[in-house]
Amino acid sequence: MALKQLRIGTRASQLALWQANWVKSELEKRYPDMEVTLVKIKTIGDKILDVPLAQVGGKGLFVKEIEEAMLRGEIDIAVHSMKDVPTEFPEGLGLYCITEREDPRDAVISRGVKFADLPRGAKIGTSALRRQAQLLKVRPDLEMVIIRGNVETRMKKLETEGLDAVILAAAGLNRLGFADNVSEYLDTDLSLPAIGQGALGIECALANEEVKQAIEFFNHPDTAHAVRAERALLWRCEGGCQVPIAAFGQVTGDELKLTGFIASVDGKTSVKGTVTGPAVECEKLGIKLAEQLLADGGHAILAEVYQREVSREKEIPV
Repeated sequence: MALKQLRIGTRASQLALWQANWVKSELEKRYPDMEVTLVKIKTIGDKILDVPLAQVGGKGLFVKEIEEAMLRGEIDIAVHSMKDVPTEFPEGLGLYCITEREDPRDAVISRGVKFADLPRGAKIGTSALRRQAQLLKVRPDLEMVIIRGNVETRMKKLETEGLDAVILAAAGLNRLGFADNVSEYLDTDLSLPAIGQGALGIECALANEEVKQAIEFFNHPDTAHAVRAERALLWRCEGGCQVPIAAFGQVTGDELKLTGFIASVDGKTSVKGTVTGPAVECEKLGIKLAEQLLADGGHAILAEVYQREVSREKEIPV
């Protein structure tokens, strides 16, 4: 292994640093002579904590500054939560590895009360329109409260904001050692995960063969096929954090099963579907399911959601 130094770009949040340090540790185990360093980068998403993501631009908020640092040659790779990664990259950069998935489910943090047993009109804290739409579809009586901040901050809002429950990704809770705080893991039939939830992505300059060779061992083929199918669906739907779109791929043997969901923000209108096929055709399957969902009503749902977003933007003073 010729590469002697490698710089990892990462956000400075508790979870992002856990993820970057895990990648650093794995690299050091595999290449004992390699010097691996972390470069902490503050993104727009880290600076704006009092506004829902859907109102400030969605996914690119957590990667833009990191990618700019890579283009300037200040870092060699970037470690991302896959659910934060846009479907398109700056020229010359790309997603080279997708790691084995942690638990992809959503988790309920409450005072020991399961979702079905929450009282009528319960206040639920969440950072995702996707969760909001799916849970309101089942429990339209619930009051959804959009919360921002790192994992620990959002957990504390159960008390500080008088919430009955907070819904977070199980993967982040498990990685940070908060699994004991979970009251219930939601079945994916009830709450389909965010695109890429639970997996990490490693981005690099696609022309840098030394770096690509050094990190290729991180790629987990089954997870990569599943996540690439989910991302292809999102890309075809032209979706982001602004709209409730969810997808979840599962690979068994050589077969991939992909389930997708598009909904209005209030969950009153939605469409859901599933396709199966060869895992190696993951991106084709993602586009196929997207076309199916759009034809079954997704087009109309998204048109209405985007129109509301345009109207809301016009109301914001500049």
